[in-house]
Amino acid sequence: MAGSGIAGGIANGTRAARRAGQGLVLAAGLAAGMAAGLGAGPARAQGPVPSQPAPRPDAAPQAAPAPPGPPRPRAAEPGPAEPVTRAGYFYIGGRYQKLGDKTVMVGQMFVQSRTPARITQPYPVVMVHGLAQTGVNYLATADGRPGWVQRFVDKGYQVYVVDQVGRGRSGTNPEVYGPYDRLGTRSLERTHTAPEVYDLYPQAKLHTRWPEGPGVQGNAAFDQFFASQVPFLANSQQTEEWVDPALVALLDRIGPAILVTHGQAALFGWAASDARPDLVKAHVAVEPNGPPFFDVQFRGGKEFWEKTGDGRARAYGLTRMPLTFDPPVKAPEDLTVAQQAKGSESRPDRAADGRIRCWLQGEPVRTLPNLAKVPAVVVTAEASFHATYDDCTVAFLTQAGARPDVVRLADQGLHGNGHMMMLETNSDAVADVLAGWLAGRVK
Repeated sequence: MAGSGIAGGIANGTRAARRAGQGLVLAAGLAAGMAAGLGAGPARAQGPVPSQPAPRPDAAPQAAPAPPGPPRPRAAEPGPAEPVTRAGYFYIGGRYQKLGDKTVMVGQMFVQSRTPARITQPYPVVMVHGLAQTGVNYLATADGRPGWVQRFVDKGYQVYVVDQVGRGRSGTNPEVYGPYDRLGTRSLERTHTAPEVYDLYPQAKLHTRWPEGPGVQGNAAFDQFFASQVPFLANSQQTEEWVDPALVALLDRIGPAILVTHGQAALFGWAASDARPDLVKAHVAVEPNGPPFFDVQFRGGKEFWEKTGDGRARAYGLTRMPLTFDPPVKAPEDLTVAQQAKGSESRPDRAADGRIRCWLQGEPVRTLPNLAKVPAVVVTAEASFHATYDDCTVAFLTQAGARPDVVRLADQGLHGNGHMMMLETNSDAVADVLAGWLAGRVK
């Protein structure tokens, strides 16, 4: 990629970094600042150092000094200057609202920024977390390794990480956002961190990538991960109503960008791609919320899944909020839904292949022209519960004319990953696969 397009994109990224607020100098700059502020530098002048007093005549004889022990490790000598990254944050969106006798702010979204010393990529990356999580997922792994943010910064990307509206550093407010819910340890163990223990779907037994063994209570990395869980809005549609406009506002502020979404966050990624196809240069949907239209739950055994309730979980297939269909959809009922029949493929039943039967559009099939303009990829791990239905999301998008790419980590030689792949033992390798796809698709 070369020429004026890159120059304009890089300039745009740099301007966005400046608009993000004053960055904090990390690495050498931060170390120097801390030394000055915390007294880690040269000692202050305190006058002459007094000499040791002579021993008193009546003092007990002093023991001979102990023999010297092994030499203490010396601090590393300063080497060549480290590349300096800048960190900052700002809030996007938000409005004042009167609550009784006080005025509060609602709808604001926290955005954390990391900028490399030299931006070499034309567009920044915006990372959006999933259900019950915060942007912490991308900052580091639960066992203390650098996270996806650092990996992408090292590749020359400016990175923005958000906390969903009404959650985490964006602030909670039940008076405005409504009731909250939260996940317990068992919910996360079953599908996110230790599916091999519960074996509720055929791919679960392949999971091997959680640090230090199965991610259950008592596993140190699981305990750190669970400590990061936060309450989330119980009403899923309200979540979309609040987050969708905030994410669009972020794109309006920083300019063209790449979206990396995980799980629930794909809802906001599809909505932003639909609302601003000119600003979303690519959408990396890591195990997107699904399958289309309905939720499913897993119970193990031969018939390992079932639909959760009769009502549509996502009225517009991918989302609860309206998308731009052609011909237009005035109400969810305009979209007819048809489930794949048993024996509709070469195998007698998709369940034998560890996949559910998809719900897709019935006739007449409508297209999604705005989503078709945005390069997208659906990324699926080998051992995740999403391996049972991510191909349904791909089929729905393809049917609507969007034709996303597909990346199965197992096909890239990455085996044993679950849904929380950004925290697992090969998280850097997974990030490299995403960056490799971007290198080939983002112009």
